[in-house]
Amino acid sequence: MSADVLELERPRGDALARALQGGQMSRTAVWGVVAFTLAVGIVLTFPVLHIGPVAAVLVTAPIVIVGTWAVSRAVEGARRATDRLVTMLVMTSFALAVAPLVSVLWTVVQNGLARFDTQFFTSDMRGVIGEGGGALHAIMGTLLITSATAVISVPIGILTAIYLVEYGRGALARWITMLVDVMTGIPSIVAGLFAFALFRIFFGPAIRFGIGGAVALSVMMIPIVVRTTEEMLRIVPNDLREASYALGVPKWRTVVQVVLPAAASGISAGVIVAVARIIGETAPLLIIAGATTNLNFNLFSGRMATLPVFTFSSYAQPGFPPEAAKDRAWAAALTLMLLVMILNLVARLIARLLAPKTA
Repeated sequence: MSADVLELERPRGDALARALQGGQMSRTAVWGVVAFTLAVGIVLTFPVLHIGPVAAVLVTAPIVIVGTWAVSRAVEGARRATDRLVTMLVMTSFALAVAPLVSVLWTVVQNGLARFDTQFFTSDMRGVIGEGGGALHAIMGTLLITSATAVISVPIGILTAIYLVEYGRGALARWITMLVDVMTGIPSIVAGLFAFALFRIFFGPAIRFGIGGAVALSVMMIPIVVRTTEEMLRIVPNDLREASYALGVPKWRTVVQVVLPAAASGISAGVIVAVARIIGETAPLLIIAGATTNLNFNLFSGRMATLPVFTFSSYAQPGFPPEAAKDRAWAAALTLMLLVMILNLVARLIARLLAPKTA
């Protein structure tokens, strides 16, 4: 008897089972199964555990994953079911990682918009006790100290990275690499204490000024610039260096005119990311730069306010009424968050504009 006849004589139920097991669920079907299992899990856990809807979703996530895997195994088979299981585990991990970020962004925006007005950006806190006032002095202090930090850190970091990649050999290069790794992980308050101890030797224990904050932040920024620049220089193809040497170009000129332009996009993006990393530090600036209610443009004289310290002091010493100070603190946090976001966008733009053009 032929195979076609045997196939016709098999029960229709077996053929249907094989069709389901060898089939593939559409995207709509997958999302339908996810929605159904999520609803079932919330209904089962919400009344029993007496938890909120967000917590109920987190608790029922394993039910959704197992339920989707079981349906996929019954319809698509073990191989595709395993693929969907791993995909859902990855998506769940991504959602758990993004959820705190979204929550922070929403909280800061929701609370910071109350004082995100013209007065906040055009006035300082001189003579203000209760409502009113602004953060102009803190914004200018943040920009000035961060700019001074970049002026100090970028040349030192880039030159150190060039030495490690192009010239460094032996024990000295290994020691510098180890020290850079150690400095990358030091607490920020240690950098502030170092700057305070350094300037106290020359100016006494009462010293508080903006350049001290820039030095403290430089201790934290230099290792980031060194590590970023080092990685960017290492990925430049050696063929470019060898072609330059073959033309008789000296090594220093090869570094300046061949290697650095090839890595310029990554170096620029890394520098801006490093600036975004240190712009929100509070402890070093609280120790050495201090806090003030006046607008101060002189980095070398007098206390200088910054947005992180302004936010901290507004919460630590709110005054009366406390709601006004808290609104200013939330607005300062929102401003700082927008500055960091702008810096990251600028880093992406610079990386795209300076990226090597390929055919």
